[in-house]
Amino acid sequence: MAGRRRGRGSNVQQQQTPRNQRGGSRRALREPAAFAKSTGCESEVPHEKLTLAQARRGTPVHRPVRVYADGIFDLFHSGHARALMQAKNVFPNTYLIVGVCSDELTHKFKGYTVMTEDERYEALRHCRYVDEVVRDAPWTLSAEFLRKHKIDFVAHDDIPYTSAGSHDVYKHIKEAGMFVATQRTEGISTSDLITRIVRDYDIYVRRNLQRGYTARELNVGFINEKKYRLQEQVDKMKETVRTVEEKSKHFVYRVEEKSQDLIHKWEEKSREFIGNFLELFGPDGAWHAIQERSGRMLQALSPYSSPRGSPSSSPTRRRSVSPDSASASASPSSLSPPSSPSSPKKTTRSSLKAASTLSEHVQ
Repeated sequence: MAGRRRGRGSNVQQQQTPRNQRGGSRRALREPAAFAKSTGCESEVPHEKLTLAQARRGTPVHRPVRVYADGIFDLFHSGHARALMQAKNVFPNTYLIVGVCSDELTHKFKGYTVMTEDERYEALRHCRYVDEVVRDAPWTLSAEFLRKHKIDFVAHDDIPYTSAGSHDVYKHIKEAGMFVATQRTEGISTSDLITRIVRDYDIYVRRNLQRGYTARELNVGFINEKKYRLQEQVDKMKETVRTVEEKSKHFVYRVEEKSQDLIHKWEEKSREFIGNFLELFGPDGAWHAIQERSGRMLQALSPYSSPRGSPSSSPTRRRSVSPDSASASASPSSLSPPSSPSSPKKTTRSSLKAASTLSEHVQ
């Protein structure tokens, strides 16, 4: 009976464990991770030592595998988050505990931090992969600390961590078979971020001066403050000049494009005008033909006249001279010039008018 009851109880635990895990994950997404108690883990479930093979199989089912990862986590970035993600997913059922060292230990063994210890604690609490945060974590893990928090495995990158007079502070953890390795994220680290800020110090000082920080808050002297202000004005002027240059280049380009278009149109129109002119006034043009026709008409309409002083050679105009006509021609009235029905000027004008009328009809 007792065995059966224990079996039923274990089945209930097996059925409730996924629910608790799901509920815990929902709480982790809605609320920050809890801080570890100073007394350590107070679970009623007996803590048995696990091997890597057992943990990778997901056993035992009555409790998750407790994995510990520690660090400074200054300027918490994606490299930290990826390392914690690997630690959280190293086993099928993992409870991730993250230890954060205090300012005192960090300044003693590693160096000055940008963020305070409280800021670093809060940054870790709001990481989705973290289930519990241990404040003021030890620099070197002792057997007592591991028993206190019932830690099964310790996750960290496999590179030997030389510190506090030790070649590798995780050496005894590796020898005990409790170490699981994670991979570092290349290209980003807290030191890299600080190096970027130090390298571009002037840029960030000017940036914060623009955003309203005082020179005293930035620990900048009076002369440097004026220098940064002047540099900012110079940069603004350069940007204005650059903008004007770009606009002027665009304007010149548009003017050139328009001028090329106008020149092209002018060339087309000039070719068309020259072609029309040659077609009208060329040797084979219409105007030449009109002039020829007008000349012919003028010649046809003008009276026939022979040159002065030249005897008439036309046989049709020769007439026999009678004695009466000779006497008449000898009379005084015959000496006066013959009167024509119209004067030569009027004849010429009428012929010109007729020629112009004809040319208009021809056109």
